[in-house]
Amino acid sequence: MRVTRCFVPAALAADAALTLPEGASVHIAKVLRLRPGAQLRLFDGRGGEFEAQIQAIERGQVQVRVGAHCPLERESPVAVALLQCLARAERMDFIVQKATELGVASIVPVCSEHSLMRLDAASAQRRQQHWQAVTISACEQCGRNRVPPVSLPLEFQVAIAAATAPVRLLLHPAATRTLAEALHELSATSAEKALALLIGPEGGLSERELEQAARLDFIGCTLGPRVLRAETAPLAALSAVQTLLGDFA
Repeated sequence: MRVTRCFVPAALAADAALTLPEGASVHIAKVLRLRPGAQLRLFDGRGGEFEAQIQAIERGQVQVRVGAHCPLERESPVAVALLQCLARAERMDFIVQKATELGVASIVPVCSEHSLMRLDAASAQRRQQHWQAVTISACEQCGRNRVPPVSLPLEFQVAIAAATAPVRLLLHPAATRTLAEALHELSATSAEKALALLIGPEGGLSERELEQAARLDFIGCTLGPRVLRAETAPLAALSAVQTLLGDFA
């Protein structure tokens, strides 16, 4: 039987008693309709997960007793920082959710010239919080015990300049090198499996942005002869990374 998993932002400890956060309590009590005695798995993003049991449900609040710590790790051996140019709201949600399931290490939303979504400071803060909640939900579903951080949206030049990974790749349909070739080179020449992956918006990257990225050592790669949608390209690329370098292998 599948056991419900819940993220708890506070540090967990065996044999502690606690009340689950409001969102998790509502989901457990009113959606799943679990009862006292039901088993849960809790994780706090610091590694591993904890057994837990519901002790009581009062006024919609779920009280649990934390059990033993299980040092399970389901993180990919390759750390991918996804620099994703902003796509339309529902597409961006989809990208964030599926990228989390595919093991991405961090997500940086990028404001580019052709991005259809435009955000002021207040909207950017709200969207960042929303996307972080999407990653948490995805981790609860897929079994990850570490939540990939989602940064505030950054302007294109700031985002690419902040990329610290030793290998920096960008997807571009006109590139002459395939992503598979670039990943094979990384596997052969670098013991450190960490890379930054830059994906353009629906309208693609501008020539100026491509030049800026090239000056910062981003290598253009193609996924093949077909032009993929903005929400398809990052997921195809992450799948390739996991197949050639990560835990799909």
